[in-house]
Amino acid sequence: MSLKPSVNKNDHTQGNENADLVIVEYGDYQCPYCGAAYPVLKELMREFGSQVQFVFRNFPLSEMHPYAKPAAIAAEAANLQGKFWEMHDAIYENQQNLNELYLFELAEAIGLDISQFKEDIQKAELEEKVDSDFESGVISGVNGTPSFFINDKKFNGGATDLLQLIRENTN
Repeated sequence: MSLKPSVNKNDHTQGNENADLVIVEYGDYQCPYCGAAYPVLKELMREFGSQVQFVFRNFPLSEMHPYAKPAAIAAEAANLQGKFWEMHDAIYENQQNLNELYLFELAEAIGLDISQFKEDIQKAELEEKVDSDFESGVISGVNGTPSFFINDKKFNGGATDLLQLIRENTN
């Protein structure tokens, strides 16, 4: 399966924007497997951040994970204040405490303007962004989280396999 649409300006990216190696993760903020992948992906970016562009797309499995979508919307709201990755990281680092109220604590902890944040999380376009990420995942053949794509091709493996692969191919 290949990634549809390809990485574009609506995506959240970090690392090297001109990298030959583009990794996309479809993730769910409440998924324990995504939580376990998070430190591995942090390690990957520490080692190869200058050679890799990393993209996160929302894939909340809402039926199983009731806080996944609120968390995704909270990260999108943080993005409006230029702090998407700070919120993304804070959620994964505190995943075991996740609930709707706790998202406000995290917003405060990363220094967001809280009244702005409260307004922003109500915005329909943030939910639309999360839904459109989710739909792109479905079209791209994502059926669980985390799911990874390397240069638009689905990668059949977890974060550890991904790090291993990149280590083998960049040294």
